[in-house]
Amino acid sequence: MKTKNVRGRVTLTEVGIGCAQYGNYNTPVSEEDTLLATQTAWDQGIRYFDTAPHYGLGLSEERLGRAVAGLPRDQVVISTKVGRVLIPSPERAHLMDDGGFAVPAAYRREFDFSRDGILKSFEDSLKRLNLDYIDILYLHDPDKHWESASTSGIQALIELRDQGVVKAIGAGMNQCEMLTRFIKETDVDLVMLAGRFTLLEQKALDELLPAAIDKNVGVVCVGVYNSGILSRDRPNSTLSYDYAPASEALIQRANHIADICERYGVSLPEAAIQYPHSHPAVVSTVVGVRSREHVLENLRRFRKEIPHKLWQELDAQGLCADLSAFVQIEEK
Repeated sequence: MKTKNVRGRVTLTEVGIGCAQYGNYNTPVSEEDTLLATQTAWDQGIRYFDTAPHYGLGLSEERLGRAVAGLPRDQVVISTKVGRVLIPSPERAHLMDDGGFAVPAAYRREFDFSRDGILKSFEDSLKRLNLDYIDILYLHDPDKHWESASTSGIQALIELRDQGVVKAIGAGMNQCEMLTRFIKETDVDLVMLAGRFTLLEQKALDELLPAAIDKNVGVVCVGVYNSGILSRDRPNSTLSYDYAPASEALIQRANHIADICERYGVSLPEAAIQYPHSHPAVVSTVVGVRSREHVLENLRRFRKEIPHKLWQELDAQGLCADLSAFVQIEEK
């Protein structure tokens, strides 16, 4: 599998595995399925795995740690996140988590981008993952916390990077504006962009991606299916967009794109998973999986040969930009 190196700090495979579902996102997942998914990804050449304390109140990190325990540590790239500290709440352990994960509410999440909060979260993640260093550490969803995240938060990450217990640092969000500020105003190595650079939305082309090229910052794209609407050959009202029911207008737009894809023998999900990776700023496309079958299906989609004329037609109809021009600019 092809790789890209980011600032000489980390090397990412072009496809990575997102482990939110290892934490029982929306529905329970068995430990065996997570182990098989990880091993299958490894066997297929994937070396990058992303997790977070938020995912299942630490369950995702614990499961990923067990899944990679037998793999060569120097070949596995692990990213996790800080900014949400897990506070024990045994009085609520009989309840289910209200954060979207099918786990007991034995902890509560508390946003904290202070130095102490970052270091506490990092140490806890090391224990759950059973690792002595993390390859990439992201600030997680600092949307309402720019002041602390961009000062004490970033400084704590830089401190960890200088100590060598973190190789690369960044921020992960569902928006372009603040990630662009992180790129322009702080010393991040990568940003993780969720859902804002897809077949349905290319806002990142305006400022974020040009800034990333200018500052030599890698962009990891996640949410390429826009949380569901682009994950099926033919979108319908049962699918979501940005974690909410998709509007009729978006469903029609997605089906219009699907019409064009089908004329070229390509499915909508095949186009969706490949589209962002064509931009030179994008260093990896991370997809969420909960089983071996999910891994194989996403890789099949990613490896599908797509004629350039498809991208040209989508561009001509104003549906999404043809990224070949950006590749040519970068090569010059």
